[in-house]
Amino acid sequence: MAPGVYFRMLMVGYFEGIDSERGIDWRCADSLSLKSFLGYALTEMTPDHSTVSRTRRLIDLETHGRVFTWMLHVLAKHRLIDGKTIGVDGTTLEANAAMRSIVRRDTGESYTEFLTKLAKASGIETPTQEDLAKLDRNRPKKGSNEEWEHPDDPDAKITKMKDGRTHLAHKAEHAVDMETGAVLAVTLQDANAGDTTTIQQTLIAVAEQMEKLTEDPETAQQIAPNWLEELVTDKGYHSNDTLVDLKEFGIRSYISEPNRGRRNWIGKQEERDAVYANRRRIQGDRGKSLLRRRGLILERPFAHCYETGGMRRTPLRGRKNILKRLLIHVAGFNLSLVLRLVTGKGTPRGLQDLAMASFLLYLLSLECLWEALESQNRLQTRSDTSNAAQNIRSLYFQSRTTATGC
Repeated sequence: MAPGVYFRMLMVGYFEGIDSERGIDWRCADSLSLKSFLGYALTEMTPDHSTVSRTRRLIDLETHGRVFTWMLHVLAKHRLIDGKTIGVDGTTLEANAAMRSIVRRDTGESYTEFLTKLAKASGIETPTQEDLAKLDRNRPKKGSNEEWEHPDDPDAKITKMKDGRTHLAHKAEHAVDMETGAVLAVTLQDANAGDTTTIQQTLIAVAEQMEKLTEDPETAQQIAPNWLEELVTDKGYHSNDTLVDLKEFGIRSYISEPNRGRRNWIGKQEERDAVYANRRRIQGDRGKSLLRRRGLILERPFAHCYETGGMRRTPLRGRKNILKRLLIHVAGFNLSLVLRLVTGKGTPRGLQDLAMASFLLYLLSLECLWEALESQNRLQTRSDTSNAAQNIRSLYFQSRTTATGC
């Protein structure tokens, strides 16, 4: 299939909230408007899911990254990228891998086989499922990523999800323009990696994208010259090393500070100055305003891309395959910002409401036109009645004048 058709089908997955490539194939084959959008005639068949999967494997990750960069150029031309204040936040994506299928990294044995081996070593010759559950209940560090992996998706890491469940997952991290809400970079990293570690790769990705935008003469004038000047994150990214590094690069940080109690700064003057400077900034009016906007601007892409967009659980395996899908998925979100600027609506449901609003406005205009016509008819009728009465009155006085001679 043509690369343009492939990328359009992935964007259809975002706008329709479809996660699997099989579902995208069925939706494009079922909808006549989507067929026309993909460039297929009424009698032609759209590509099936196996063709989409094969095309994804053939097109490398760099090409998907160039499509994402091209969408940023479109945003910059519409003045939707400022680049001065950046917000960074991450979320976990449930991997397409089950915990019951994990194996040990050293021996390759399954979890059940490992528990059976432990039970026999403890004196239980024929352990039952209840014996294995009882043995595993109080065993410490039973979900270590250093010991266990999934055979089909080794990039997935064991971590605790936001709802409290332990699952194999990946971590998606977004860098968002705090002025417009555009996603400037998206990275996929280990789910068990800390925020202070993953933010480095995300900031590098932001710098690369902004350099590409400033190199283009068409978009260089639309971007602030002092891009990546301010950084807004939550308290998970707060650490001495992170604040010192940001200070060295000339980036003002607005990072929420966790309550660590009284700290010892002996021999840590540089770290102390960076932490105190960040504390002064978040307590000011500018810092409070940015921290209030953080929940709205940073959480909105997560809600659109992973909740409404249907990618909270990734249907693919392997970091490269998932990142390929994420880049086009988030590019669809950026496209919705352009649609919202042009039409006032950024989702298919919003466009449906816009069509209904246009129809209601049409009916209202017809009603106003009908009332105007009725009012004009009433005025015309009243005018004709007044003229007739005036004619009768003039004839009456004329007849009286003729009769009396006066």
